[in-house]
Amino acid sequence: MVERLAAFIRETSSSLPDDAEHALRMALRREPKGSSARVVVETILENVKLARTNGTPVCQDTGTLTFWVSERLRKLVTPDVIGKAVEKATAQGWLRRNTNDPVTGRSIDTNVCPGAPVVHYVTAGGDDARSVRLLMKGGGSENMSRQFSLPDSALAAGRDLEGVRKAVLSAVCQAQGYGCAPGVLGVCIGGDRAGGYEEAKRQLLRNLADRNPDPVLARLESRICREANSLGIGPMGLGGKTTLLAVKIGTRPRVPASFFVTVAYLCWAARRRRLSL
Repeated sequence: MVERLAAFIRETSSSLPDDAEHALRMALRREPKGSSARVVVETILENVKLARTNGTPVCQDTGTLTFWVSERLRKLVTPDVIGKAVEKATAQGWLRRNTNDPVTGRSIDTNVCPGAPVVHYVTAGGDDARSVRLLMKGGGSENMSRQFSLPDSALAAGRDLEGVRKAVLSAVCQAQGYGCAPGVLGVCIGGDRAGGYEEAKRQLLRNLADRNPDPVLARLESRICREANSLGIGPMGLGGKTTLLAVKIGTRPRVPASFFVTVAYLCWAARRRRLSL
């Protein structure tokens, strides 16, 4: 199992998912020939091709590794097994030495310690009943994540979906070209502060082309993506028509006193995969 998970980590790190690559190719078609935006997207796609061919990381920042493991696999895919797979992948150069002690700054060269990697055991059905999902989220994109507490007078954002829209677009404007645009937004409406970030990050596992089963949220996702792409921020913040590849919105129950809107930003290197066991 360690060998299989290590190979899974390598594939996630080096081979961009089909939906993400397709979204980038669609972005290329939107950007005018000779524009900075088109050159950036062409360069990204060339990098994607080389990483897949060579089996090397698509980005030098191999990110925080977050695993979602079906509860049915708890005895097979244990934290110890996952840790050994991460250690092997790091030793093979498929992951960068990317973990530091927050107090001393010391590098944890195996990328394995309490809290790293992150492992969630979840109740899942259908295709996910016996699956492991992995998201590799780089530090640049993690830095661009945001959380808002509504109402927000500075944004003139109330406790409603219009307020949510204003908050999410504010996050896009704050990110600008940082975090390696074009990006993907995972959004959670509601929840507590910690749960909001967890749900927002989980939304990043969705296929970029899917449609939210809630028609209200589906319309909001489309509107925010369309309006973000009209801002002219573009790939790497150099201008253009593609600032976001997709917006994915989920919800969690909230207490009456709180109305959080949490935005998890993911760069164009949408490194996430599912392993069925």
